[in-house]
Amino acid sequence: MAAAGALVLVALVAALLFTGAAGASQLGDPGALTRWALPVAKAVQNVSMAAVIGSLVFAVAILPKNLNYKRSRKSATERTASAEPEHPAFTRTLTLTSAAAVTWTLSALAVMVFTYSDVSGLPLSGDPTYTSGLASFLTDFATGRAWLAVSIIAAVVTALSFGVRSLNMLAFTGILAAGALLPTALIGHSAGGDDHSAAVNSIGLHLLGVCLWIGGMIVLAVISRQLGSITGVVLTRFSALAGFAFALVFLSGVVNASLRITSPGQLATEWGALVITKAALTLLLGLLGLMHRRWIIPRLAGANPARTPSAAATGTAAVPGSKGELSAQRVLWQLIAVELAVMGAVSGVAVALGRTAPPRSEELPPDASPARILTGYDLPPELTPERYLTEWRPDWLWVAIILTLATSYLIGAVKVRRRGDKWPVLRTICWLVGLVALFYITCGAPQVYGMVLFSTHMLGHMALTMVVPLFLVLGAPVTLALKALPPRPDGTRGIREWILIGVHSRYSKIITNPIFAAVNFAGSIVVFYYSDLFGFALREHVGHELMVVHFLLTGYIFILTMIGIDPLPSRAPYPLRLVILLATMAFHAFFGVAVMGGTSLIQASYFGNMGREWGLSALEDQQLGGSLMWGIGEIPTLFVAIGVAYQWSKSDARETRRSDRAAERNNDADLAAYNNMFANLAQRDARTPDQGDR
Repeated sequence: MAAAGALVLVALVAALLFTGAAGASQLGDPGALTRWALPVAKAVQNVSMAAVIGSLVFAVAILPKNLNYKRSRKSATERTASAEPEHPAFTRTLTLTSAAAVTWTLSALAVMVFTYSDVSGLPLSGDPTYTSGLASFLTDFATGRAWLAVSIIAAVVTALSFGVRSLNMLAFTGILAAGALLPTALIGHSAGGDDHSAAVNSIGLHLLGVCLWIGGMIVLAVISRQLGSITGVVLTRFSALAGFAFALVFLSGVVNASLRITSPGQLATEWGALVITKAALTLLLGLLGLMHRRWIIPRLAGANPARTPSAAATGTAAVPGSKGELSAQRVLWQLIAVELAVMGAVSGVAVALGRTAPPRSEELPPDASPARILTGYDLPPELTPERYLTEWRPDWLWVAIILTLATSYLIGAVKVRRRGDKWPVLRTICWLVGLVALFYITCGAPQVYGMVLFSTHMLGHMALTMVVPLFLVLGAPVTLALKALPPRPDGTRGIREWILIGVHSRYSKIITNPIFAAVNFAGSIVVFYYSDLFGFALREHVGHELMVVHFLLTGYIFILTMIGIDPLPSRAPYPLRLVILLATMAFHAFFGVAVMGGTSLIQASYFGNMGREWGLSALEDQQLGGSLMWGIGEIPTLFVAIGVAYQWSKSDARETRRSDRAAERNNDADLAAYNNMFANLAQRDARTPDQGDR
């Protein structure tokens, strides 16, 4: 750890000297202290943030919490009262979380102060004018607000790290810590640069992969002596996570570099040299990780001995406590030490890279068109039927999500079928069709033209809420995950365990209630389009991504409550589902007609100032969008209604067959009892007149 920390500083200083990024500025030089302290503080901030996120991931998904876990049917209160002592590795991991969180908070505050000194060109000072400027920087400028947000998040995470111990709260703390990556990514690329959205998404994915990877390696180094007999299991789990993180880091780095380099010759610049160095070191780290996965981890876990040289020669696996296992452990920690050293060098180079100007300018051109100013992109050519298939703009966040979901689903389906269980091919096809549709909407013509045309935006909106969720729900991903993922026997929570907790949570009971899902599905449309939320989604990258997530999730949850087979806390009866569908269909029609007949432009300052000389006028295009909402929204709803009717008929058929089987077992006892009841009533009625005469 000490050597890795030293290499961070050595690599950082060497890279800054190589590029001259630490040299005095001719315009408003803040002084040597700021020039050198700012990159050092950023390096400390990056490493400590990675340690916090990595340690929280280990605590909630990799390490066992208790020393001796035993499954029981006791209540949660009884298990808490008789809880086993914490596993030493878990305790040490949370200690690392607290220490790293304190370091993160202090370093983020230092970055915040030094960044103001750097951008203002003023040395650190206690003068009231300086502090007043710092306050304005933190409230009026995007960079200042971003670092203020990171500092606040770090402080809250620090407080939680000292006060929480339950896995649920630790998971919440981890999500909050990962949220600090968002403001960091937003200031990692100028809003005036080319393809700002792609750059921000690639930086965000890059930071996430780095935190999972480097943070995990730091945790392994810190808890190495506390792992003991669970070493092999922990390394196997982290190896899968590290493989995913490596792919995320390398591919997102390639995308981000390609956005800033206009020609191969620019790789010969100082910035290009740092990129090549960082890529080479990252590939070296991937090779070391492959050595872990292919040779050392199977030897420590006692699995697949043929992959280890000694076992291949003798035909035996490593025996616990034997020389072979001790040798494997020694090589393991040696490789981890080398990995940490290389990661330290990569971290230093990465910080220096952020301080070096890229070959492509990130400033807004002085002759920028109105569309470029409003959307960040030049106005696309006139929309034609052919351009619905030829215009593309990859959204790398959704590309990563789609590839992850597709790969995971296919791996799960293959695993289930190889085990001998059945998994319908049609469900796999539906899932993949839904992901392809999602890719087209987020990266194709609906994405390109949805930023300048209300009608195309509405087309993408309706597809996100009705078409994509329909196919994804038919894929039944939760059911497949529960079939493919084995339960963990040591009390840790893997993906399967967290899915079950989410399905049975109180929050799930609320959002999957069919009434709530329908109100959220239909009502959020009015709230979104007739408030400033629509403008926020149009003008801000974060707003756009949140809009996509919201529409996708509300549509998915609504259709899941109607025709999904995935487990839910409760399901509405079929007649109620049909009534809800008819109500939402009527609401969509009403809203679409209202937009069609509207005479005022929604978000006029945006669509009315686009500078578009082709196509319909902004108001006519808005009215076209209303007609699209009315027409397109009804078709998927009709298919869902047919699906509900079909499931209702199948449910009645199953109930009939169940009743027939029960009747065969008890010789129609229910029917006989029913007939006897009527016979007794007839006899009683026959006796009633006689009793009246007497």
